[in-house]
Amino acid sequence: MRLRLDHVLVQGIEAKSRGVLGLRLNIGERKLILGLVDVLALNSALIGVAGLRLSASWQVLLEHPLWFLLLTVLWVMFAATFDAYDLAAVCDVWASTKRAAQTLLFTWLAYLPIPYITPPLLRSRLALVLFLLFTCGFLMAGRVLYALMFCQPGLRRRALIIGAGWSGRTLLQALVDSRVPAYEIVGFVDDDPAMLGVAVTLPESGLHKSGAYSSSDLEHDHAGAKPSVEGTGRLRVLGDHRALPDLVLQHQVTTLVLAMPDGVTGELVRTVMDCLELGVEIIAMPVLYERLTGRVAIQHIGAHWCAAMPTGHPGTHALWHLMKRLTDVVLSCFGLAMLGLALPVIAAAIYLDSPGPIFYVQERVGQGGRRFQLYKFRSMVSGAESDRAIWASENDPRVTRVGRLLRATHLDEFPQFLNILKGDMSVVGPRPERPAFVEELAKEIPFYRVRHAVKPGMAGWGLVRQGYGASKEEAMLKLQYDLYYIKHQSAWLDMVILLKTLIHTVTFQGR
Repeated sequence: MRLRLDHVLVQGIEAKSRGVLGLRLNIGERKLILGLVDVLALNSALIGVAGLRLSASWQVLLEHPLWFLLLTVLWVMFAATFDAYDLAAVCDVWASTKRAAQTLLFTWLAYLPIPYITPPLLRSRLALVLFLLFTCGFLMAGRVLYALMFCQPGLRRRALIIGAGWSGRTLLQALVDSRVPAYEIVGFVDDDPAMLGVAVTLPESGLHKSGAYSSSDLEHDHAGAKPSVEGTGRLRVLGDHRALPDLVLQHQVTTLVLAMPDGVTGELVRTVMDCLELGVEIIAMPVLYERLTGRVAIQHIGAHWCAAMPTGHPGTHALWHLMKRLTDVVLSCFGLAMLGLALPVIAAAIYLDSPGPIFYVQERVGQGGRRFQLYKFRSMVSGAESDRAIWASENDPRVTRVGRLLRATHLDEFPQFLNILKGDMSVVGPRPERPAFVEELAKEIPFYRVRHAVKPGMAGWGLVRQGYGASKEEAMLKLQYDLYYIKHQSAWLDMVILLKTLIHTVTFQGR
């Protein structure tokens, strides 16, 4: 046994020295390279315009580093807002061009009006046109070059999924749905002798255990394109954990994904350590699932409950709590001032369209399970819920004509700035639910109460990624996003959520 492992180790080191393992790029590395390409294109365009319009341009540019820093910060900020680094879209020329164009437009509009920090040369119409043309040209050239170099199958990480159960199949489904060209799944490893050589099917959805795709379904994703996970229709269980070192070398595996919801045995740990010595990346299914989907796989963690439980999350830190509260107070004061200016017009429109109260007060559940009164503009007919709580559907007939406009622009939520100022809510956080729904969902959905670990928000990660929930299934999906936010909350993530919400508002993408 020791001789065999030594032989495997020597072969693994030789393979890594040839670059078999080292050239495979993971998700983070791909995004970093694309970000550097975009930033280089942007700043090269600015240098090009300055070189044409200014004499002694290098001296001027060196004296004004803030020109480039501000341009870079704005680009990265709006790139996150428009998902410009969605790796599936990056390998599609049209999708990549569209998202880069959206990002560039908002970056351009935000950059130009800022006085003193941005270049004065951009105040001429010729320089503006040149800057825009240079930037578009450099960005498109950089993204096309990136697609040609890094969207090739040869640079994908070759992965083995350890565990062919529901958890492993759900991860495979997430890989197919995300269409991220970073992984090529070689197959599965499972210790069940009956599974050896069996073709693995995908679950019908991430929310249910029942159902499987046919072999023809596996060849195409939901958009009709070939999935980025190559060989999806041919994936089989290749062996048990004892065969892992040999499988790693035979298939040039670079990543092992642990999809074992019931935990790993000591023998499996030792085998995985042997693979780790070969330079193979080891990653848990919940971690990779979060990177692919932006949500927590609460139904597939099993014994790994700590993967869903946000222990030691940023919300428990005093400094973060203080900074978030100061931000809430400032933004709520600004929001209430804007609300005061628009209130007469909105109130008149609501009353003329559907006589009744202007505001709607509803009990919701906040941090720590504490109940509070949430304020909204009334968007439904008066008395729409006189007897019991009802889920609001997408085309709810109870919504008035003015109410549809208020919901599309999120203006119906503006009175909640008062809730934020009082401390019941935060600007960003999980959307608060009604007590009747909370009691029902907490009984059926694991970890549901964890969303009460932080203050509910007026805007939220689940809201911008999935929208308002109108059923138990959608509540389950929204919870996965909420837990992701609680685990990863930061000033950067809050800013991205606010920008996405603002874009939804001005483009009428509300419910």
